[in-house]
Amino acid sequence: MKTIDELLAEGVAGKRVFVRADLNVPLDGTTITDDGRIRAVVPTIAKLAEAGARVVVGSHLGRPKGAPDPAFSLAPAATRLGELLGADVAFATDTVGESATATVAGLADGQVAVVENLRFNPGETSKDDAERGAFADRLAELADVYVGDGFGAVHRKHASVYDLPARLPHYAGYLIATEVGVLKKLTTDVERPYAVVLGGAKVSDKLGVIDHLLERADRILIGGGMAYTFLKAQGHEVGSSLLQEDQIPAVQEYLRRAEKKGVEFVLPVDVVVAPSFPDLKTKAPAHPTTVAADAMPAGQMGLDNGPETNKLYASKLADAATVFWNGPMGVFEHPDFADGTRAVAQALVDSPGFSVVGGGDSAAAVRILGFDENAFGHISTGGGASLEYLEGKTLPGLAALED
Repeated sequence: MKTIDELLAEGVAGKRVFVRADLNVPLDGTTITDDGRIRAVVPTIAKLAEAGARVVVGSHLGRPKGAPDPAFSLAPAATRLGELLGADVAFATDTVGESATATVAGLADGQVAVVENLRFNPGETSKDDAERGAFADRLAELADVYVGDGFGAVHRKHASVYDLPARLPHYAGYLIATEVGVLKKLTTDVERPYAVVLGGAKVSDKLGVIDHLLERADRILIGGGMAYTFLKAQGHEVGSSLLQEDQIPAVQEYLRRAEKKGVEFVLPVDVVVAPSFPDLKTKAPAHPTTVAADAMPAGQMGLDNGPETNKLYASKLADAATVFWNGPMGVFEHPDFADGTRAVAQALVDSPGFSVVGGGDSAAAVRILGFDENAFGHISTGGGASLEYLEGKTLPGLAALED
């Protein structure tokens, strides 16, 4: 895999460089609520611009239906990118049409443009190779060189991620190089003890990574909505908590395998419950109570780890040389149910080991809860991509950057 440093050594002045970034940031209307993914790609874009490249940035945002949708416009992201770069950033109102062609043609050396949401074109996400390839052909007309730096999308076989690199000289940007380097630390020559914290809503989303980590991790800590399927698998009442009944046999098998292999599975010993899911807009008091994890009332919903669980998890992370965390411990967006996620984040900050926050909601949580990003070893920009890498899968966007 060639890197951007090799491209810069070859010279990029005057060349049109297409940077596939991940500007898929959360929006409240047109207001960006977390600009972490934009900040992550700034070093690559800034370096190319400083070297005289004409930088064309492409990305997706959200899940539009293959047609323009103002709710998913990249215009706010383009504005924020310009603020972070300290320079004007041009914005094309389409992907490969008249606006994109004219905007790119108008770039001078060292200038940057963002084209509109690539998923506004059905070819970006098409399952049909020919349709996807046709869109990649149009994108290739906008550039002389390709730089892949959208780590959050490398697990997708999309036109701008997989097909476009085959049509242009291609290189990995700084972000992708960093992400891959970090993930290798989690899969080869791992420093032990190696602890993994998995949360989030559905256990089905994590089955593959649990299966893979049972061969590698020393201990696995479970939280979030997925914890209640584990508790149910142990025979406990879980009330009206999120539950995937169909996954109980798989969970029971993982628990048996973990015991046989000597991998420590750590589940909540107490949980914070409420009668119903909280209102995340008004943040109205949810009247929570704390109960033992094996004594949940039938009419209550588990929404966070309890204080004893928080102490337990902190103790299990205190001596870890390597920690990977993906998924919040509870409904952290509401103050009544944020303590479990906050406790895990604080445990990673306090741990002397190498800590990786595996993207997605966990990355957003550490920012929303006010943690210093520099206190962690690494905060990934791609939750799904990180998990698939740890499952041992081939990621199309990384494979496309190999020669």
